[in-house]
Amino acid sequence: MSDTVPPDHCETMAEVRAGVDALDRELVALLGERFAYMRAAARIKRDRATVRDEPRKAAVIAAAAAEARAHDVPEAAIAAIWEVLVETSIAYELAQWDMRHRL
Repeated sequence: MSDTVPPDHCETMAEVRAGVDALDRELVALLGERFAYMRAAARIKRDRATVRDEPRKAAVIAAAAAEARAHDVPEAAIAAIWEVLVETSIAYELAQWDMRHRL
């Protein structure tokens, strides 16, 4: 994002949009890495029933909400985003597990 204007210095919508677009590219790359970890989990877990781990899910969402608080980002919005992210990750991991084990 080195070519973008920091948010507090934006003076045009073009600058805002360029910053958002650059961040979106970075977020997609990071999510790609996160999903690579889901593929690793599907490879490592021996039992399909262990893919869904509700205590771990709650802990991940709580950690994201705490991180949001620490950065003065809307906590409820981050918790909602993480709910979808974690559920999507679980679905992806289940699909990967099934492919590996041909259920």
